[in-house]
Amino acid sequence: MSLKNAKEGIEYIIRKIETDDEELNSFLFSLGCYSGEPITVVSKLKRSCTVSIKDGRYNIDNQLADAIFVE
Repeated sequence: MSLKNAKEGIEYIIRKIETDDEELNSFLFSLGCYSGEPITVVSKLKRSCTVSIKDGRYNIDNQLADAIFVE
């Protein structure tokens, strides 16, 4: 399931990130967003969501949330 469809307050494990943009992959990796890492959706808005990765909270748009698959 993509992160866009994840429920708030539940910790998920990132399974894969589907993007062809190497710069975006590097950016996500620098945030700690990569396969095997836990991620939690803190809140959802119409066009974005706030996620908790490691010790930080980040706001990501729905297009990026669709590229992150969790279990």
